Amino acid sequence: MRQWVSFLAIILCCAAGHPISSVINQPFPKMQAETVDDKVINLPEDTKGRITLVGLAYSKKSEKDLNSWMSPVYNTFISQKVNPGSGGLFASFTYDIDVYLIPMFTGVKAAAAGTAKRKAAKNLDSRLLPYILFYQGKLKPYKQALDFEKKDVPYFFLLDQTGKIIYATSGAYSERKMDGIENAIDGLE
Repeated sequence: MRQWVSFLAIILCCAAGHPISSVINQPFPKMQAETVDDKVINLPEDTKGRITLVGLAYSKKSEKDLNSWMSPVYNTFISQKVNPGSGGLFASFTYDIDVYLIPMFTGVKAAAAGTAKRKAAKNLDSRLLPYILFYQGKLKPYKQALDFEKKDVPYFFLLDQTGKIIYATSGAYSERKMDGIENAIDGLE
């Protein structure tokens, strides 16, 4: 009996450490965001029919973890789009999905979105700009719908072709997390 109680306690602790799993099979909430050149993208409406990876970050503290995802996401999902034919022997192993990394500017920080857009337009490779969106607005509806509370980490949601969340993770990049994303994609294709 004690073993079962210990086992149950471990399971509950593990589950409590991953509340983001509660969003699996839920629709991604409607979000309107903009590119650096002010083109409006409505998620998930504008990505219907496509598999989409959405990365969200809403604090400066999440920047380090978000940056840990940049190269792996670029190499796995974007590089063939911005440099067609550069993949060599393994080019056929790339994924054809939409990817959006979205800094969220909310509350008093919403005024900083314009400055962030200008800096991105000036400092980033122009081929990467279509994959970066800027959200200005309320945070609370997304915190509730997407079950994210830790402001110091980025959150990633993989959406199926209907806009339903099929995989979710948060925090710094790890191969295990990327494997989870790729396995979920493979399950859809």
